[in-house]
Amino acid sequence: MIPMIRAASLRGFVPLVEGLGGDADGLLARFGLTRQGLESDEDLIPITANDLVLDSAADELGCPDFGLRLAEAQDLSILGPLAVVIESSSTVAEALAVASTYMFVHSPALSVAVEADPRRGRGVVALTYRKDVHESPYSPQAIELGLGLFYRVSVMLVGSRAGLRSIEIPHRPLSPVSRYTGFFGADVAFGRPTAALRVERRLLDEQFATADEAIRRLAVEYLAGHYPDPARKLSTQVRRALAGSLGTAPPAIAGVARLLSVHPRTLQRKLAAEGASFASILDEVRRDAAHRHLTTSDLPLGQVAALVGFTEQSTLSHAVRRWYGSSPRELRRTARRTTPSK
Repeated sequence: MIPMIRAASLRGFVPLVEGLGGDADGLLARFGLTRQGLESDEDLIPITANDLVLDSAADELGCPDFGLRLAEAQDLSILGPLAVVIESSSTVAEALAVASTYMFVHSPALSVAVEADPRRGRGVVALTYRKDVHESPYSPQAIELGLGLFYRVSVMLVGSRAGLRSIEIPHRPLSPVSRYTGFFGADVAFGRPTAALRVERRLLDEQFATADEAIRRLAVEYLAGHYPDPARKLSTQVRRALAGSLGTAPPAIAGVARLLSVHPRTLQRKLAAEGASFASILDEVRRDAAHRHLTTSDLPLGQVAALVGFTEQSTLSHAVRRWYGSSPRELRRTARRTTPSK
């Protein structure tokens, strides 16, 4: 299954593009999206399409801070029911814990966490924001949007910037550094391993004025009852195991079963109970990986075939035609016509 994200992630995209003189409908259409499809926050869209349309808009409109501008137009409410739990939490630590647990409601490809400070500062921790690049390619604009919103929500809940040490961004600056420091009100470091807000550890104990234990308890019960964690499904575990080993080890059911500590026949039986099969999951993982490599890289087709676990380039060609109705080269050419070069 292609990783998705709630349509709320692009809230404000259309007016921002049109305000910059761009064709929002045309941009969305290139990636299989529509204005109408963004009207309901709860609808799901492919996260790769979400991210590519952000990168394309920034490139074509000559607006390198597009992600930061969109972050300025959004707020905590884009997280839907998860926002209620976060806002009613008693402390920063409690809010981050629930956000970490239920971020899959917004998108299973995204995660937030509290981690050790990468610079080993005394009394400092890193509030990290990650996207699983096994699921979808890295997007500079999407990372800046997510990190910018993460920062704005944090300031809104805590009430000030006090305690923020610096911002960590994995890619090079897209805009003048002054744009970043003006947005975040702190030093910004680029080329870092993980997107993060470095903050004083004491901030984790900050109390929220919006705390309400009764509302929080009801909201958590609602999330638990209506949004089962996909990570607990065996089919998700199999998918992640295959995505992580594809191209490095033969995609055999025996190997995955051994990794998950179950017998192959038990694995097949439990997958069938979830309406899936090892073969169908492997086909989906190969399809998504092939599409990612073909549309976001210039790797030779033989290498792409190897990366998705095929021994022959011809096998890749047959599979891509079955999946997308075109040859690998045609799929790549189409992507190059619709995606700006970096």
